[in-house]
Formats: sequence, C-alpha cells, structure tokens
Amino acid sequence: MSKSSNRESLVPKYKFPELYTDQIVSLQKNPLMKRLKNSRKSYDNDPHRPIYHYVNPENTLNDPNGLCFWKGFWHLFYQAYPPEDPRQHWGHAISKDLVHWEDLPYAIYPNPEEACFSGATLVEEDRVIAMYHGTKVGNMIAISNDDLLLNWDKINSQKPVIKINSDDGTVLPYRVFDPCIWKKGDFYYSLSGGTLPHIPTGRRKRSNFLFKSKDLIKWDYLHPFVEGDNFTKIGDDGACPYFWPIGEDRYILYFFSHMSGGQALLGDYDKQRDKFIVTSHHEFNFGAAHPGGVHAPSSSPYQNNKNVVIFNMNNSKDTRGWNQIMTLPREIGIEGKDKINRDILSIKPAGNIESLRSKHVSIKSLEIIPNQEVLLENISGNSIEINMEVNVDKSPMFELRILRSENSEEFTKISFYKNRGFRDWEKYDGWEVNKRLNASDSIVSIDTSYSSSDPNVLSRPPESAPVYIKENENLFLRVFIDKSVVEVFVNERQCLATRIYPSKKDSLGVSVLSQGAKSEIISLDAYDMDSIYDD
Repeated sequence: MSKSSNRESLVPKYKFPELYTDQIVSLQKNPLMKRLKNSRKSYDNDPHRPIYHYVNPENTLNDPNGLCFWKGFWHLFYQAYPPEDPRQHWGHAISKDLVHWEDLPYAIYPNPEEACFSGATLVEEDRVIAMYHGTKVGNMIAISNDDLLLNWDKINSQKPVIKINSDDGTVLPYRVFDPCIWKKGDFYYSLSGGTLPHIPTGRRKRSNFLFKSKDLIKWDYLHPFVEGDNFTKIGDDGACPYFWPIGEDRYILYFFSHMSGGQALLGDYDKQRDKFIVTSHHEFNFGAAHPGGVHAPSSSPYQNNKNVVIFNMNNSKDTRGWNQIMTLPREIGIEGKDKINRDILSIKPAGNIESLRSKHVSIKSLEIIPNQEVLLENISGNSIEINMEVNVDKSPMFELRILRSENSEEFTKISFYKNRGFRDWEKYDGWEVNKRLNASDSIVSIDTSYSSSDPNVLSRPPESAPVYIKENENLFLRVFIDKSVVEVFVNERQCLATRIYPSKKDSLGVSVLSQGAKSEIISLDAYDMDSIYDD
C-alpha cells in the first residue's frame, strides 16, 4: 500500500445527478458499476464466500461505517480497498430491508488524507453528515444531500476539522481517531476513539474524547466522555464509537477494541455535564478479535427505541481476493432487568431475513435420549437457517452439530450449559445450592476445533458467552450458516458469531446430542437461504 498522501485516488470518480430517477439511469451506464458487478460475479464459485451476509464486490474490506437511513434506503458504508489504489476509500451499498443489498460506486475518496478510515454519519432533515478519520491529517467531514448519497463534498476547504497534531507542537490531551457525531440543541458533538494511561500497569485503557461545535468546522475539546467504566479490560481501546439513545431514556456506546473485538457500554447521559455514566457492559466478541472474530460496529437508531448494528468479521483463512465479511444486521434493545438487577439487552436479526427462506423442513416433539448423537435426516446445507426450541430438562449439556461430514471428520459444535455460568454471590445470603443456581447465567458456546481439516485455517478458541435464561424457560436457538460464517442467536438475549472453513464436500449434516440426561426438541424449522444479490 502506498504511504504517500496529498494525491488524487487512481479510482475513477464520477459526478452523478441529484434525483433518484436520473441517478438510476446514470448508474446503469456507469463503467465503475459494471466493473463492480463483474467482480462480484467472478466470485460465484468460491466455496467459502457467503451468499446472504454482505461482502463487498471487489478486493478486501474492513470496518463498516456510517450506517444510516435516508430517503427510503438504508446506507451501509465501509472501508474498501480498490485494487488500483488500495488506500481505504468509503465503499457504499444500499438496502430497503437491511437484507438485500445493492452495490454503489465508492462514496468518499482520500486526499488530502492518506486514507479514509472509520467514522459515522448524522442524518439531518436536508443532508447527511459523514465524520471520519483521515489518516495523517485528522478527523474530516463530508456532506451529501442527493437522493442516493452518491456525491460527497468535504467541508473546511477539504482540511481536517480536528487536527491530529497541535499547531504549536504541544502534546494533545486527547487522541484524534475514529469519530462519531450527534446533535444536542444547537451544538454538534463528536467522540474520538482512543486510550488513556493505566498507571498501575503502564498499559493503556479504553477512552473516548468529547468535542463540541456550533458550525462543524471549529471544534472545542471538552473532556474524556465516559465515567464508571469498570467493565472493559486493561489494553482495550475505544475505536469506532457510536453513541445513540436506546430504550425509553438510556444510551449505549458501541465501540471496537483492537484487543477484544466488538463491545458496548450501556448507561445514562448526563446532558448537563456532558458525561456518559456507565451501568453495564455487553460483549459481541468472546475472545480476541483475530482470527475469525467479530470486529468493528456501525450503528444507527432503529424503530421502537432500538438500534440496528452491523459488524465486520475477520477471516481465519486467506481467500482468493477477499477476506472480511459483514454480520447480519442486529436489532438491539433493552429487555429489562434480571433477578439480580442487571441490564439485559435484547438482540435479534434486523430486517426481513425471513424473505430469504426457501425449502422448509420441520420437526416436532423429538425426544433425544441421553449420550447418543442423533443425525437429523433431511436437514443439511451450508447456506441455511435453523430455528429450534428445546426443553433441555435436566441435561447438563445440549449440543447441536452443524456442517458435519458423514463420518464426523469435520463439524462445528454449538453447546448449551444451563445454569453453568458466573454467579453473583453478593445478592444472596447463605450458601443454599438452589439459590446459587438460580442466580447464575447459562453458557452457550461455539467450538470450531473440528470445523476444518485444512491446515491453512487458523484455529480459534471456543466462543463462550453468558446468557440469562429464566426459570422454566426453554432454550431457543436461531442459527444462521452461510458458507464461512456461523451466527447463533440465543433466546433473543445473546448472539455469538465466528468464521469456519469446512474443506470436505460432505460437511453439510446436522445432528444433536443430549449429554447425561434426555432433552426434547419441541420444534425445529430449517430453511435453505437464498442469495441477497440480484442476478
């Protein structure tokens, strides 16, 4: 990758009409659009390239950026690496339902910045503001107001609005990095990602720095924004922040840690002091960000006081000409509190994912006798959805095996352990076993240890996440399998995802196992899933 800056991109750039009907005509004739379509077509036979998770049309990608809704379309931007100039540009795709995506030309091009790193958007009545990090110079702002957000103009004479270095050479009290943007009253606010020193260890800890502006050009630094973060780890950082209201009167800060992956802090926004007071923490990655982990978020307000968030995911194997992918968009809300007064987030697929379903297989009332793997007949595939309700009864572990080869040389294991998680001792007096168990989380795990026989696939330790299951509540699993990605939604309160690369052609089967005691599958529905792209 070139390290030079202050040069025009080598990627063709076009000026488009302002109105939708004229834009569609122009896009149909556009040479870059034809190139993107041909590039996407060239990957059709790649065995590991997903068909219903968004992947950019050419070359590689990185963070999603600026997810927003404007004039009837959802807009997804992302760090793209065009083949003729692999500095980060903002790629662009649109969707009416958060499921079916259409590629658009690159949106924001580097210069004067070396590359267009991550940022967010703010939708106003008559325009969309994109604030992002321009490497080597600082945080930049570009604005668009046409119907499909095809044309972007950088403000401040194409200079950074928040410089990466001080004019007089003094050390800045903040880091200038991935920004987000919102408006309160007559003022714009922005967070910049970064860290602060952790004095006892000599390492760094997550921080986000708050700025304020009246006109988007002159920004005043205020202070570190977050108070009461006793949750994130030493060594985490606060990259790719997105700060939005959620629920009736709460706020959430999504961010990415280069050490730990995608995360969120939930809390209260003190608008008098301009401080965010954290009350709880949620992880989207249950291990390191690499390999095969959930990476950075992009988020937007959604219906019913909820948010929609999408992540990119890292690869675990080099693939031909591409690597990272996007998760399914997720709807995030606040379900309430558990019995020991912890905040519970709700989490489920966003958008019309059901529109992709085709072939349907159903199972009802299937008893699973203990300690014997049961192969589910007529249910198989590597682009499928599985919905199941299970009464695990007294079984210490219930297991679903997917992408299983005929002789089990390859399989991916999804395991559920009821009441086997961490317990909160402080809320209970005494040491009665039943109280301790009722105060504990359950655990769900994805183990990819045997997912592939390919020696080029990097191994990842099992993803193991807590999930709150109410007393007498059954287990509900919603599993999405798409070539090289698995996403598992659990009782609409937790989601795990990881990358997998089966190498055997018969690694398509599905089986279940109830360890120690019987379980019952109340219902299971499996569907083949269609592609999200138009031919």
